[in-house]
Amino acid sequence: QVQVVESGGGLVQPGGSLRLSCAASRSIFSVRAMGWYRQAPGKQREWVAIITTGGTPTYRDSVKGRFTISRDNAKNTVYLQMNSLKPEDTAVYYCNAYPSIRDLWGQGTQVTVSS
Repeated sequence: QVQVVESGGGLVQPGGSLRLSCAASRSIFSVRAMGWYRQAPGKQREWVAIITTGGTPTYRDSVKGRFTISRDNAKNTVYLQMNSLKPEDTAVYYCNAYPSIRDLWGQGTQVTVSS
């Protein structure tokens, strides 16, 4: 069964850091770009960062310079290092292929940035 499992979320103060992990099925991970997405309460889900199979990253403007996406091809895992977190980063974070695959959405991991 093709799936992803996200982990690493939590409660952090503004300015803090978190590292998210996403373990993906090899059948997807090895051939697709991967992305981190997020959905804040009352808002649509949006992409946050993308990484190609070759390791080239792309970031949405609001996280540039603060977030870093990486992938470990040996572990079929993609990471999102989040630094200098802001309250507006609060959301459920998901990983999926990019472009996303409708049936691949996992449970996500909650990130809450609050003092």
